[in-house]
Amino acid sequence: MGFRGKPMHSPKRMLFLDLVLSLFRLNGLLIAEGDNMTEALGLTSARWKVIGVIALSNSGLTVPGIARVLGQSRQAVQRITDVMVTDGLLSYQSNPKHKRSVLVVLTEEGKTAYKDLRDVQDPWAIENTEDIPIEELDAGLRLVRRLIQKFDK
Repeated sequence: MGFRGKPMHSPKRMLFLDLVLSLFRLNGLLIAEGDNMTEALGLTSARWKVIGVIALSNSGLTVPGIARVLGQSRQAVQRITDVMVTDGLLSYQSNPKHKRSVLVVLTEEGKTAYKDLRDVQDPWAIENTEDIPIEELDAGLRLVRRLIQKFDK
């Protein structure tokens, strides 16, 4: 018997562990793909993620908010946003809802970078999903979101 009295080698457990390892591998591959896609734009996949999260928020997010969405530490996000502010892609604005936690927003340069990213990202997404039925993508997304919800405590 293993954790909480459950059988150690159940098919469900083995399948889940295979899924976890596959997601780790996919994460690494997606980071490499992101770096390849964004290199010509002078960006990294880390910057791509931050720009994308802010762009999709429509009104800016706090550093802790960005960290929550990305599943990263506040400190790591603070470091990258500070550099991106220095580089002119982002700016900090006062937050009417919280005096000490400023909003991170895209500058005009950041909005242009987001548009350029979309120009590269959209064809990449189409090309890499051509042979995957929409039902499989939907089921995969629902499973990943369910696992995120389960582990995001």
